[in-house]
Amino acid sequence: MRQKAPGHLIALALIGLSLTACAARNQGPATAMGNNDDDSYCRANSGEPGSAPYVACRKDRDVLRQRAETKADRAQRDLGEYMLNHRD
Repeated sequence: MRQKAPGHLIALALIGLSLTACAARNQGPATAMGNNDDDSYCRANSGEPGSAPYVACRKDRDVLRQRAETKADRAQRDLGEYMLNHRD
């Protein structure tokens, strides 16, 4: 005879799965840019922290990351709209 799993364990497992899916979606495309460590990248290519080239490098990296996130969000939204409008 099989024993039934308690309902709260099943609910907990479902909540855990949905939270991991949300966490994976909100990570952003930082890994797609190739270099996660902006500090080491800018130190190697622009000099010491606090110098004008270093600050410009960090600002440029921030702009690139924001553009990549905006592009990923737009692509996700466009896909959702396409799926809603083309149900066939």
